[in-house]
Amino acid sequence: MSKPIEVTDASFETEVLKSDVPVLVDFWATWCGPCKMIAPLVAELAEEYDGRLKVAKIDVDKNNSVASQFRIMSIPSLLFFKDGEKIDQIIGAVPKQHFVDKITKILA
Repeated sequence: MSKPIEVTDASFETEVLKSDVPVLVDFWATWCGPCKMIAPLVAELAEEYDGRLKVAKIDVDKNNSVASQFRIMSIPSLLFFKDGEKIDQIIGAVPKQHFVDKITKILA
């Protein structure tokens, strides 16, 4: 059973930018209501795409260097990375199918 991994400013490069599989990064905070709403969905995606997509979470309050680097202005912001590059994003709480459509395109 796979679940999202916690990444930090220190581990971001290794876990995300140097990953050998595409990565979905959930930028969130403990006080963010919509972040809490999509957390079960993010966990579900981690399990469903285990081995094909790495799912990571980064707390913007504790790791503001990476959040600043990618100009995160609203949360939840979910960024997709492939081969060390940001290739897509989703901002806000959206239905699961929105994620599935993007992931399917990225994994194709």
